[in-house]
Amino acid sequence: MRIGAIEAGGTKFVCGIGNERGEIRDSISFATEHPEITLDKVISYFKDKQVDAIGIGSFGPIDIRHGSPTYGYVTTTPKPGWENYDFLGTLRREFDVPYGWDTDVNAAAFGEATWGAAKGLSSCLYYTIGTGIGIGVYSEGKLVHGLVHPEGGHVLPRRHPNDDFAGICPYHGDCLEGMAAGPAIEARWTLKGHELPVDHPAWEIEAFYLAQSITGAILLNSPEKVILGGGVMQQSQLFPLIRDAVKENLNGYVSASEILDHIDEYIVPPGLGQQAGLCGALALGLAALRTTK
Repeated sequence: MRIGAIEAGGTKFVCGIGNERGEIRDSISFATEHPEITLDKVISYFKDKQVDAIGIGSFGPIDIRHGSPTYGYVTTTPKPGWENYDFLGTLRREFDVPYGWDTDVNAAAFGEATWGAAKGLSSCLYYTIGTGIGIGVYSEGKLVHGLVHPEGGHVLPRRHPNDDFAGICPYHGDCLEGMAAGPAIEARWTLKGHELPVDHPAWEIEAFYLAQSITGAILLNSPEKVILGGGVMQQSQLFPLIRDAVKENLNGYVSASEILDHIDEYIVPPGLGQQAGLCGALALGLAALRTTK
C-alpha cells in the first residue's frame, strides 16, 4: 500500500509517500509559492509514484463541506494567489485516486491520534504555533468539523496586563494569532523568537495568551491530551510556563488527575515530532482509501 501525503503549509509544502503503519518512506519539501508553481512541483513529485490514495492537510481557511461548489478550495487566506483557489480539483485532474482533505492542524491531530502522543485516546487537541496559529480538534474518535472548520487561532483573548501591543492579524488585530504567532513575537520585540533569551519577558506573555486558549479549550472540549507543535514551541521553556498558567487559570475546577497531578503528560509536544503534519496527511489518505473499499 502506497499512500501519498501533502502537508501544505503557508510557508512550506512537504510531500511524501508512506504506508498503513505510518512510516514515511520518501519525502520532499519546497517553499510555498504562487499556487500554479507550487502545485506543478507537487504533481511532478507524485507523477511516477503510483499511489493508491493521497491525503492533504492544508493551510486555510479551506472548504471541507462535501457537496459545496467550492469543496477543496483554499478560501479567504491573505496569501497572494491562493484565495479561492481550487487546490483539490487541480490534483484530481491529474491523479484519479481517493483523497483525504482537511486542515493542516486537523491532519496533525489525526496523525497524533493514530500513531503519536494521543494514540489509543478518543480525543485530543493539536495546536500549531508558528507563522500562524491553528487548532485541530479530534473528539469521540473523529475529526471535528461544522459550519466550516475550527479556527481557534482567531479567538479573542484577554489582554496581558503589561502588553500594549496592537496585534498583527489582518482580520482581527489582537486575536490569538495576532498576539502570539511567530510574526507577532517578532513585531512586538523586533527579534525573532529564536533570537530571544530563554528568560526574556516575551515568553511569560506568550504563555499567558496560549494558556488562555488552552484553558478555554479544556473547559469547552474536555480533550484527553493537548499537543503543542509548530516553530514557536521549539522554545521548550514555554511548556512549563504554559502548564503552570493553565493550572492557575483552572484553579482546581476540573477535577482530573491528568491536570492536577500529571499535567507534564497532559500538555505535551507532538509524539511524531516534526512529522506530525505529514503523518497526519498520510492518515487522511489512508482513511479515504479505506472508505472507498
